[in-house]
Amino acid sequence: MNDVLDQQAFRYSNDEHPSLLCEGIPLSEISREFGTPLYVYSKKQIIENFHSFDGTLKASGKEHYVSYALKANSNVELLRVLAGEGAGADVVSVGELLAALAAGFPPEKITFDGTGKTDREIEISLKANIHAFNVESLEELSVINGIAERLGLRAKVSIRVNPDIDAKSHPYISTGLKENKFGIDMENAREAFIFASKQPALEVVGIHVHIGSQITSLDPFIKAARSTVKFVNSLRVKSGIVLEHLNFGGGQGIHYRNVVRHPLLPKDEFGEEGEYVPSLSEFVGAVLPILDQTGLKIIFEPGRAIVANACALLATVLYTKANSKKKFVITDTGMTELIRPCLYEAYHQVAPLELAEGVTEKVDIVGPICETSDFLAQSREMPLLKRGDSIAILCAGAYGYTLASNYNLRPRAAEVLVDGSEYRLIRERERVEDIVGLSLSEKTILSGYEV
Repeated sequence: MNDVLDQQAFRYSNDEHPSLLCEGIPLSEISREFGTPLYVYSKKQIIENFHSFDGTLKASGKEHYVSYALKANSNVELLRVLAGEGAGADVVSVGELLAALAAGFPPEKITFDGTGKTDREIEISLKANIHAFNVESLEELSVINGIAERLGLRAKVSIRVNPDIDAKSHPYISTGLKENKFGIDMENAREAFIFASKQPALEVVGIHVHIGSQITSLDPFIKAARSTVKFVNSLRVKSGIVLEHLNFGGGQGIHYRNVVRHPLLPKDEFGEEGEYVPSLSEFVGAVLPILDQTGLKIIFEPGRAIVANACALLATVLYTKANSKKKFVITDTGMTELIRPCLYEAYHQVAPLELAEGVTEKVDIVGPICETSDFLAQSREMPLLKRGDSIAILCAGAYGYTLASNYNLRPRAAEVLVDGSEYRLIRERERVEDIVGLSLSEKTILSGYEV
């Protein structure tokens, strides 16, 4: 059974008037208290997802660690949860680095990714003594070496190779093909390792591979693993370069369909179980025996697989309207809170917070933003929705808040964490006066308005 389908963080109550729950707490209760749009997270689900990775790796008896990718969700309260469970951190900016340090991730378990690290980011990371930079080019190697020399420090580097493997996910989130900007071509990577090994202030400690995101097949991972193992062993034999770790990146897909099920919900077009997505344990079981042939410490960098299905984005229906072709359900939540549907044509299950017997209808669920692309679901069969009803957009924990924007001068939504029978605010809703860039006197003028 798929890990995500087994999750119990979000489910309907088993009574005459089914209510959507998070860890047993009605989401309607949380919605009434904090308003919408609102991101609601399950602490239990985040921990369970992490241990689906970590537990399988521990059972192997091999040296490893799971390094959570902060780009998926960087709320510091969620980071503290993962740091407390022993996760490492994968960061791509100085902001993420400082958030990781503040949340308690040890520097020796922090890696810095990204194609465009600034000099300031490199300097701060060196002073923090992070585990390694995942380096993307020869010029970046030279820059890091120069900054480390100037500081009298030695930089640990891991070189990212591009294996030219099609992850078969959306082209915008594919990173392992030659036409992508990431990494160094496999045929040129040996020279990069040799070059790095000759730099006085660099210590070459690893190799990094990451082929994409939301990958729902094991085959691309297996191909990437075999290609990387072959390269690492050849590098050792032919060039005498011995590495400490192999960072296999992330990209593991999750199940976005049928996350919650109930007889009163319309049937999904993919059926009761939905489309097949390998579980986290299946993924580890498929690639770890291959990667272990290198004898290196293995690092995985999941992001989406840890936090996506641990969050529901709550919205309120403002209006409904129909024309000769479509019916629209207009909500207070849109592409400013969850851009994935319009950016990637991504599917997210949408579920009413309260269920009742009745007919269903096909609707477009849209937001209030002045863009045609502002939709959450298109041509979706839904129970009848009316003004004032509340809905949940599921699996919004990854690339929800982190890709949120202030477009149309909309304040970013609040975030709430559910922990068993309790819940608390972990990020306040932004205020209009804080995002407009007003002077103190102008804020005083607005103080009489509740905005």
